[in-house]
Amino acid sequence: MAPHSAVHTPHPRAHVSPPPRLKTILSVSEPVAARPHAAPPSPPRHAPPSSPPSSKKGRGKLIAILITLLALGALSVFAWKKFKPAAKPAATPARNAGAGIPVTGIKLHAIPFTESISANGTLRAEESVEIQTEVNGKIAAINFTEGQRVKAGDVLVKIDDSSLQANLRRAQSRRELAGFREQRLARLVEEGGVSKQDYDEARGELSVLDAEADFIRADIKKTEIRAPFDGVAGIRFVSVGAYVNPAARIATLQGITHLKVDFSVPERYAPRVKPGDPIRFTVAGSKQTYTGEVYAVEPRIDVSTRSVLLRAICRNLDGSLLPGTFARVQYTVQQSEASLLVPAISILAGLEERHVFVEREGKARRVKVVTGARTNTQVQIVEGLKEGDVVLTSGVQQLRDGAVIRVKLTE
Repeated sequence: MAPHSAVHTPHPRAHVSPPPRLKTILSVSEPVAARPHAAPPSPPRHAPPSSPPSSKKGRGKLIAILITLLALGALSVFAWKKFKPAAKPAATPARNAGAGIPVTGIKLHAIPFTESISANGTLRAEESVEIQTEVNGKIAAINFTEGQRVKAGDVLVKIDDSSLQANLRRAQSRRELAGFREQRLARLVEEGGVSKQDYDEARGELSVLDAEADFIRADIKKTEIRAPFDGVAGIRFVSVGAYVNPAARIATLQGITHLKVDFSVPERYAPRVKPGDPIRFTVAGSKQTYTGEVYAVEPRIDVSTRSVLLRAICRNLDGSLLPGTFARVQYTVQQSEASLLVPAISILAGLEERHVFVEREGKARRVKVVTGARTNTQVQIVEGLKEGDVVLTSGVQQLRDGAVIRVKLTE
């Protein structure tokens, strides 16, 4: 009897198929000889598709291209480092046309400087008066024409004084009688014919009558309105025969051979103004510049305008200037033969200090300065700068201390 086969055939239900991948591994690693009596092969399964030969060849080309590019880059860097041009020696930034921040500046020179103030002024007559009467009465005569130059003491207007003249004659008669009585009593007193009291009363009456006559003469004098100074008579507002009283306006009289110029300056200039300072002014309708001299300063500050009032005098012999004219005044506060001036745009103003930028060894340097007078475009430097310094005038708001700059000097 033949022996049984050593290969055991498992029961169909007990057979468990491994996962496809495991089966593949087993099939590859298991030798065929170890399974002389293998079970019938399982139905064929689809193996995962292997990469085609063309894909492997594409990846190889891509790697080759990357390696080539890396090699070319390394070669370029090596060649640039070896053959780059040698660096030029560093030049001073201010003199190197391609280095530094471009700015403009001016070179300081000491020049004559005059500080002046512009102010609005008003021309006033040297003397001015309203012609009015002191007594009531009718105008008997007007002895001037409008616009006429008159002399001091000339009778301009005569008021009717007939009633006053009559009163004066009566007073003179009474005084004459009183004088005779006083003389008689004087002799009788010496003889003892009258008392001393009677004589004193006579002398008192005589004095009263003298005073009454003087009073009437004063009223008669007031009927003659005389010019108080040399001047030009203005337009009259009354005619001969008009009844006037002290409130009536007859005319004006203006002394215009010299004119006053009233103007004000800010209070900060008050300590620096003084009599004798010169002024220049112009008026509308004339191209001529007139001159004058300050002769009075108001000894107080106007609290409403915070300014001080000044008064100057100017000649007006030809009468071309009229009182009341508006004047544009230039008042000279200070004159200096050598001052340093910088453009106003170069000043950097802080809360309490002021600075400018100057060029030193090709760099911008921030310098503290003390300023003085100011014009429309320039500022006087009192401390901080010296003649020959180069002050920067453009781009100063963006500069910082120590910045390298390239300066272009301007006039």
